[in-house]
Amino acid sequence: MSTITESVDVNVDVRTAYNQWTQFESFPEFMEGVEEIRQLDDTHTHWVTKIGGAKREFDATITEQHPDERVAWRSDSGPSHAGVITFHRIDDRKTRVTAQMDIDPEGFVEQAADKLGILDRRVHGDMERFKAFIEKRGGQETGAWRGDVDRPGR
Repeated sequence: MSTITESVDVNVDVRTAYNQWTQFESFPEFMEGVEEIRQLDDTHTHWVTKIGGAKREFDATITEQHPDERVAWRSDSGPSHAGVITFHRIDDRKTRVTAQMDIDPEGFVEQAADKLGILDRRVHGDMERFKAFIEKRGGQETGAWRGDVDRPGR
């Protein structure tokens, strides 16, 4: 199991950064290797990814979500991974977005990518592309979901 942590400061307010991150179906526009995400309901998504020629499909569950603060998830099928994205207000026009993920690479290609640091670089690149994506839009998100999802057992 590997843990990856990456942060990026985006030049938009915390509400805008959070709202855009809740638009999972837009992830292929800035996440390398993500071909498609379908939002199945408020807490379930279906992902199609392709990394190093290995195509994977899996489902994920949003395990916790609080507007302008955090979105956490875990995979339900496919390679084991879980994580949380947190949003930190720096000032009225700047937000730090931090991704922390635990990934258990599956198969030779993914394990090699992990050991060579490729997964870390990919997440770093995804965060930088998110910054460019939201800033290029002039701080206008493509949509928003402001619902709350409490952590299981709460």
